Amino acid sequence: MDVLPKPSKRRVCALKNLQVQCAHIDAKYHKEVHELSRKYSSLYQPLFDKRSEIIKAVYEPTDEECEWKSDEEEELTEDMKEKAKIQEKKGEEKEDPKGIPDFWLTIFHNVEKLREMVQEHDEPILKHLQDIKVKFSDPGQPMSFTLEFHFEPNDFFTNTVLTKTYKNRSVPDENDPFLLDGPDITECIGCKIEWKMGKNVTLKRLNGSNRKKTKSVFSFFKFFTPPVVSESGEMDENSLAILDKDFDIGELLRECIVPKAVLYFTGEAEDDCSDESDSDESDSEGSSEEH
Repeated sequence: MDVLPKPSKRRVCALKNLQVQCAHIDAKYHKEVHELSRKYSSLYQPLFDKRSEIIKAVYEPTDEECEWKSDEEEELTEDMKEKAKIQEKKGEEKEDPKGIPDFWLTIFHNVEKLREMVQEHDEPILKHLQDIKVKFSDPGQPMSFTLEFHFEPNDFFTNTVLTKTYKNRSVPDENDPFLLDGPDITECIGCKIEWKMGKNVTLKRLNGSNRKKTKSVFSFFKFFTPPVVSESGEMDENSLAILDKDFDIGELLRECIVPKAVLYFTGEAEDDCSDESDSDESDSEGSSEEH
């Protein structure tokens, strides 16, 4: 710009004003995308509910529903198929574990960004995780989505559902409208976990004369107590880093894990998990602390 003649600079400013108008159209576009996501989530939900019923052994799928011919089966020789049948019969003789045990915990193990959040002391609790649901804000309400983690009764806390809400904004920044590249997650709100006596895995009791003293330890369940964003929006670097990671995990769960859970369970979607999440920055930026 410095080397341009004054008339050209004027015209470039006109182009920038046009670009600002484009940013406002982009903001409207992303709001409508959010509404479409909300609309179609209600269409997906009956399928996800049935998925949950199969996992929890509430519903036993029919033989027809269980038919699935993989590429590997097509390549098997007759001899290999016969051996597979023998192995299958042996497997049928074993006790039926009912449903699909450790379905969500297995997904957490298979996805790097989730695996690094889970500590050994978290795993006995995550074995009780039965479902993760995504709920969008109602029509006409500010843009947001909520992750619901549904747990069966367990020895660790009394909650049956733990929630994490992410608030979105799709408005160009007055100071820099060209930064808009999809909705920004502006805030995330966790929930209070009602821990049973002595079962809070986010705290470790210190040895010594005062046994009431505890220290904070890494745990996946810190995901539900994110840093609070002040009204001014100012935060220290550590809190900002935690929120960046937090936002990233929220989008990862919403965009990838929940819709394609079975593929992350089998490991078939493991390789494209990070790429899919990172490249989809049209919906938001960053996420949760490595708890």
